[in-house]
Amino acid sequence: MEQLLYLLAITATCVAFPQDLSGKMFTFPVGSNTDHVRLMPSRENFTSVSVCLRSFTDLSRGHTLFSLATQTHFNDIVLFKRNQDDQIRLHIRDGTADFMGQSYGLNRWHSICLTWHSETGLGQIWLDGQPSARKFVRSGEAINGSTFIVLGQDQDRFGGGFNTRQSFVGMLADVHMWDYVLSYCEITRFTNNDNFTPGNILNWRGLEFDSIGNVIVENRTPEYCF
Repeated sequence: MEQLLYLLAITATCVAFPQDLSGKMFTFPVGSNTDHVRLMPSRENFTSVSVCLRSFTDLSRGHTLFSLATQTHFNDIVLFKRNQDDQIRLHIRDGTADFMGQSYGLNRWHSICLTWHSETGLGQIWLDGQPSARKFVRSGEAINGSTFIVLGQDQDRFGGGFNTRQSFVGMLADVHMWDYVLSYCEITRFTNNDNFTPGNILNWRGLEFDSIGNVIVENRTPEYCF
């Protein structure tokens, strides 16, 4: 089944085209081991990375917000909300760091950013514009090779190995990715939706993607405006 989903996703890349998702959101209405969105980056291979997105959920269990895998590292970049209310886990190149004291309240929109640089190995999480401590995750290696980027699932193998207990249920929006570490001011502008520079690897305003299974693209209603 997973191999079939992978082949379908690979085929979809031939027909996908960039779409402006301004004012839209992905809704994941149920937990599953199939439903996800695959994102196609503008290019691959980078030594630094920043990823920002917005999420809304009532999940108290652990769940995956963003997953980038390569053939050699299935946890090349993973943003994972742990069961504990105040912990967010970051995987880079299979290295791991837990960021504590994160006020990730349920049933409200959150702005979440991660940054990492291969030379220092330092990663950082920004929740609603507030920075975490900078922590060592993994250094010495750039992220390179063919990538498979997924929203809503954790990849335990390249393009698959999904687990319902780690799936996302809720809404995701404004997904951007850059090949450099964002500054404090840039992250603040993203958090406030204040004329920030769109991602040069993934850009919500020109996103190439394919949705698999029960994922709905819908308008953000007034109470979800940023």
